[in-house]
Amino acid sequence: MFGKKKEKSQIDQEQLKLIENAQRRIRQKKNLYRHFVIFLIGAVFLIIANTVLGIGETITLFGINWFVYAILIWLFLFAYHFFNVFVTHKFMGKDWEKEQLDILVSKQKDRIEQLKTSIAQPELEVSRTEIEELPKKKTNRTIIVATGENNAIGKDNDLIWHLKDDLKRFKKITSGHHIIMGRKTFESFSKPLPNRTHIVITRQENYEVPEGVLIANSLGEAFRLAEHDKQPFVIGGGEIYKQAIPFVDKIELTRVHHSFPDADTFFPKIDESEWKIIANEFHENDEDHAYSFSFTTYVKHI
Repeated sequence: MFGKKKEKSQIDQEQLKLIENAQRRIRQKKNLYRHFVIFLIGAVFLIIANTVLGIGETITLFGINWFVYAILIWLFLFAYHFFNVFVTHKFMGKDWEKEQLDILVSKQKDRIEQLKTSIAQPELEVSRTEIEELPKKKTNRTIIVATGENNAIGKDNDLIWHLKDDLKRFKKITSGHHIIMGRKTFESFSKPLPNRTHIVITRQENYEVPEGVLIANSLGEAFRLAEHDKQPFVIGGGEIYKQAIPFVDKIELTRVHHSFPDADTFFPKIDESEWKIIANEFHENDEDHAYSFSFTTYVKHI
């Protein structure tokens, strides 16, 4: 019923610093070349000022004309900038910049792959063993979900649409029952929904919930907590739907007759060979509903 919140990517700060340092070094090398040109022009100006214009002809230091010191300083700066600009410049042109950035990007990709291998399985993922251990004899477990024509559920952990009648139907159908959801779906509520028992699936230790909300570490455990409910409902998000669909008997689907390409969470495609429609109710769009939609009930083929 609710979308899966898009995760913010975690950028490796160490690699970012490497890239920033490389870019800063590139700027410094370019500035050195500009500085060298300025110093060269300045030295030429000093020579012209002393020899041609006669400026400072009487100024001496330790009996040596100031012009000699100026030349020595210029020679030092010339040698320094020659080394920093002309010796290293051939290694730091456009090709060098591209090579350095390619190396850093390659390091970043390697770092990302290392992080991928070190990260544990998603917290809502149920192991194959737990799936196989779910009770084979099914009760009336039901998925309730609203999707677009392209099976879109939501974006950024929220619905893309607002259909007044769909929300009323959700409230009417689920009232008095257990509703099973992932942690992010639960956190999308401002507060627990009234007259329903919430079961939140999370692997986070010491996850704090309001009084009356139940915690399950897996989908199987959530179903066991709701085993005395004749019709518990699975309400999302996307990963929970994907795991639950083989183990439910009914799908209460609101099909919004519009595609939403910007969605980031989708409902699994319903296999028509396994599911059949027993009820379908079409609603036109109106002032309270931006899109037309249908209430469709699927049940498993026996």
